Amino acid sequence: MTYDVVVIGAGAAGLMCALTAGYGGRRVLVVDHANKAGKKILMSGGGRCNFTHLASTPANFFSGNPAFCISALKRYRPEHFVELVERHGVEYVEKAPGQLFCADSAKEITRVLLTECDWAGVDIRLKTAVEAVERQGDGMRLATSLGPIDCGAVVVATGGLSIPTMGATGFGFDLARRFGLDVTETRPALVPFTLTSQWKEHAAALSGVACEVEARCRDGRYREPMLFTHRGLSGPAMLQVSSHWQPGDELTLDLLPGQDAFAALCAARRETPRRRLSAWLGEHLPRRLAQALVDWHGDDGVLAECGNARLQAWAEALQAWRLKPAGTEGWRTAEVTLGGVDTRAVSSKTFAVEGLPQLRFIGEVLDVTGELGGHNFQWAWASGVACGNAL
Repeated sequence: MTYDVVVIGAGAAGLMCALTAGYGGRRVLVVDHANKAGKKILMSGGGRCNFTHLASTPANFFSGNPAFCISALKRYRPEHFVELVERHGVEYVEKAPGQLFCADSAKEITRVLLTECDWAGVDIRLKTAVEAVERQGDGMRLATSLGPIDCGAVVVATGGLSIPTMGATGFGFDLARRFGLDVTETRPALVPFTLTSQWKEHAAALSGVACEVEARCRDGRYREPMLFTHRGLSGPAMLQVSSHWQPGDELTLDLLPGQDAFAALCAARRETPRRRLSAWLGEHLPRRLAQALVDWHGDDGVLAECGNARLQAWAEALQAWRLKPAGTEGWRTAEVTLGGVDTRAVSSKTFAVEGLPQLRFIGEVLDVTGELGGHNFQWAWASGVACGNAL
């Protein structure tokens, strides 16, 4: 079998690259070891796929080479993908500012991509293992379970290590290393935290309780909901700040973001002196959490009996709660991979490997990771289109 382009990986970036190259007149084959295309798309966003963020910019991404993503993101913007899904009649909703989700099902996004691939003449072969990739003159040869395949270029769109139950492997990283590319340290990102045994017991008792917080770690600061689970802490705030967290780091949580807890407590003491601390906390936080805080601190006095030092201590406990996680849930539940193929050896215009234009890397396999909220899908679309246009 001979093709102009073989894309390894039938995910968001791979399918986008394939259809773009197909419309450009290239004979394109997509291969994937999975039994279904776009598996990660289908499970994303709770099954409704947060397919882009209207305000996505390079500032929303982590990378050892921050300038790398600028070119592709500027050339293919969120409104371009919105126009594509609208042409296919996909209904969507804006669940949070800028975050677009399918109104019904993530299947709509895979339908769009597979339909476009069909129209562009792309050949897709699933349940196909790639055993080896070798340079062959100006082209490439793949050894696969379908037999040998010759092509002009190979595009690696195999994603990262997150959610191995969906078929994630380190294939792309291993292939990069075989061709002499560096792979930066990889670790789970957009992932819930686990807690030490002491705090895990507290969190388990609050499982299902959610509240808005401002979570801080290193240079990360996010005001989003936090969710207590049986194992620790989750929710958007925790997923976001996990991209900044390193083992041993503390998290600082503000349970009353945007408020001055000390001033509010002083005002409450002045206006309702006979009220108990637990009653005041219950008006500002979920009741189960308010009672838990009182129990943990062993302090539930009448406001009139609370001096400034006592109220200041409570204000600090509420707005600067310091917590050291035991770790994270790991690859099992991480939404993305932080780190990846070092982009310093990859063209930001064509995504070709320096000195080996027959080999290209796109999407999550690269050392480019977005924040929560549709940014990672926007990177998949943008890198796929940029690479596809350059083939």
